[in-house]
Amino acid sequence: MEKKVVRAVRLDQLGGPEVLQLVNVELGQPGPGEVLVRHHAVGLNYIDVYGRIGLYALNLPSGLGLEAAGVVEAIGAGVSHVAVGDRVAYAGGPVGAYSEARIMPAKPLVKLPDSISFETGAAMMLKGMTVQYLLRRTFPVQAGQTILFHAAAGGVGLIAMQWARKLGVTVIGTVGSDEKAELAKAHGCDHVIVYSRENFVERTKELTNGRGVDVVYDSIGKDTFDGSLDCLVKFGTLVSFGNASGPVPPMPLTKLKGHLFLTRPSLMPYTDTREELDSTAGELFERVSAGDVHIRIDQRLPLAEIQQAHIDLESRRTTGCTVLLP
Repeated sequence: MEKKVVRAVRLDQLGGPEVLQLVNVELGQPGPGEVLVRHHAVGLNYIDVYGRIGLYALNLPSGLGLEAAGVVEAIGAGVSHVAVGDRVAYAGGPVGAYSEARIMPAKPLVKLPDSISFETGAAMMLKGMTVQYLLRRTFPVQAGQTILFHAAAGGVGLIAMQWARKLGVTVIGTVGSDEKAELAKAHGCDHVIVYSRENFVERTKELTNGRGVDVVYDSIGKDTFDGSLDCLVKFGTLVSFGNASGPVPPMPLTKLKGHLFLTRPSLMPYTDTREELDSTAGELFERVSAGDVHIRIDQRLPLAEIQQAHIDLESRRTTGCTVLLP
């Protein structure tokens, strides 16, 4: 049986960026329900850090990465929704996207429209589909509502700013610097709070004349959780979808004050079936192809520089999206 030798990132232990090593691996042929995909670009996401440090469980030794775009080179038995030669993109498990090519389940793959480049496809799948379920399904925002979105200049944030603007929503965003504030504004954020010098709870109340916001989308976690609750209107919803500052510690339900709602969604349940995945990705493709949402790629690094990519991501030096080039 013909085998391909490709480069892929592996980790044998949990820890800092230094545990990520680029090694040679052999690939055979895809089995039933599997495909071999040659990657043209790979996405970098904060969820990858959670896996590397052990917040999300990995079976070591392991690959890493959940998002990429490329071309199908071989398919196994029973695969019918993609064919050899198709341009594809994906976001979802199992981990292993940090590679030149891989054999993986066919289920997460969607066909990438010709109007969308491989780099854009790799950069947007996880972040863009996250924004789709956040704004359209977890808490379906309506025109005239006001929302608070943390990390407004990040990869998810910049997509959310544009999408929310198209939906007629007033957006308050938090960022860590003046540079990021300008970036968020340029992508549709109505009011920007620089949390390094402003109290985001007080400023949110000022901006809403004491009312608060209908929903908070919070990917920061521990450092912003209590403040996010304090920003909500009566019967408002906190959507906690990330842990950039660490996981939210256990809390008494009385923190919800008898009238607030809390949810902790993730992408995988929203894209579990073929119908759900095609619908979620399809709406994202429509928004991007129509120019309603521009995917900003601010960092491009070779796969060999994966350690530096994680250092930059964790230190919050990055803006927009980062892609790794095999």
